[in-house]
Amino acid sequence: MTNDTSLGARGRLILITLCGATFMTGLDYSIITVALPAIGRDLGFATASGLQWVVTACLLPTAALMPLFGRASDVVGRRRLFMAGVVAFMAFSLMAALAALPGVLVTARAGQGVAAAMIGPTALALMTSAFPEGPRRVRAMGVNGALLSLGFVIGTIGGGLITSGLNWRWTMLILMAIGALVLLGAVSVVRESESGSLARLDVPGAVLASAGLFALVYGISAGSWLSVGASVVLLGLFLVAEGRHVAPLVPLGLLRRTTVKWGMTLGLVTFGMCGGATLLLSIHMQDVLGYSALQTGLGFLGEGVAALAAGAFAARLMSTIGTVRVLTAGLAVQAVGTAAMVFLPVSGGIGVLLATSAAMGFGHVLAVVATITTITSGLSDDDQGVAGSLAQMPTFVGAIGVAALTAVAAARSAALAPEATASMATLGGLHAAFLVAGAVALLGALAAPLVLARPADRLVTA
Repeated sequence: MTNDTSLGARGRLILITLCGATFMTGLDYSIITVALPAIGRDLGFATASGLQWVVTACLLPTAALMPLFGRASDVVGRRRLFMAGVVAFMAFSLMAALAALPGVLVTARAGQGVAAAMIGPTALALMTSAFPEGPRRVRAMGVNGALLSLGFVIGTIGGGLITSGLNWRWTMLILMAIGALVLLGAVSVVRESESGSLARLDVPGAVLASAGLFALVYGISAGSWLSVGASVVLLGLFLVAEGRHVAPLVPLGLLRRTTVKWGMTLGLVTFGMCGGATLLLSIHMQDVLGYSALQTGLGFLGEGVAALAAGAFAARLMSTIGTVRVLTAGLAVQAVGTAAMVFLPVSGGIGVLLATSAAMGFGHVLAVVATITTITSGLSDDDQGVAGSLAQMPTFVGAIGVAALTAVAAARSAALAPEATASMATLGGLHAAFLVAGAVALLGALAAPLVLARPADRLVTA
């Protein structure tokens, strides 16, 4: 196999278009977070729990509907579904920007979540079709993984800047403008990627999978064990139904593949621990250091720059040492960076903050690129759509890690509260959660070479 990673002029335009869509959906989840207090005041949200639905209403349908749209793209055409998703995303972004009532904004955010579920797996499937397995695909995946993570980080910075200098509504208008550019690229340079699958869509599987994933993410977000229990039952019924359907939504053979099941598991580790640690870093900056929303956004600059560097570096590294070693190294670096956050002090410490978050972000993006490459490699064109949805699923189900680390921090802070100041108790809880996040990422790094052995390496370097 040639090691040429040149994409060509048209290939670069395709990559910009599809990665632009990935960046847009990543940006959507974080750009609004810093603006939540301003939104609450402007629209008159009655409670903080009600305001949280501005975020949750977008996350739930994305996580729940990804498998459905991943398989639907294999049946009806990936480019068609991708463009429909971008158009819907633009329309709901405009609706959100113009919202005058809390219910209208929450509805618009839910619509954005549905559109993101259409965009995510189709963008990845179109990318794997445009760039066949080998160095070009690895390079494309590297850029895509970096921009996905960078979108989350840039959103926190941009959200603070826009909300402080203009108005929170501009965050939605900017998303609409990015969508227009992505749509122009899709019309101009992206070609249809038909899977050749003529099977009808698995409706029972779609209903069970969507309901099960919705219940899982809702239960985690709301702390409802009843909802989590219901998700276990629904997802169990989904597996039973898939085993009996002639054209299942997610073929069980695909889920049994070592690269798919372990790639998703390790993807959940890196997203869950990094997502949770990033949220806790925001709490550290605002509740312990007393940073403003804008200062908090800028505090993530080190993580964002490191994420971009890792995406540019990942392709060359994977071509040199293989996917599994890059995944192992990425999780290990993420583990060290996260665990080192126990050195964050009660005041000052900007150098420690930037260095540790940069290490975490660099390792995280290496791990993200490696897991996505692992999951999508060695599959037929007929399965690339559903594989794309599976590869992106850990991004959203990673809320498990956020909830777990938040619980660890809260429990430790409560234990320290009687004998410490409020700031020190909060910091102690955060330190405990950072140690847990580092330990889990380290376990992932130790497990990766054992559970994946060498098949993913052969897929990339053979």
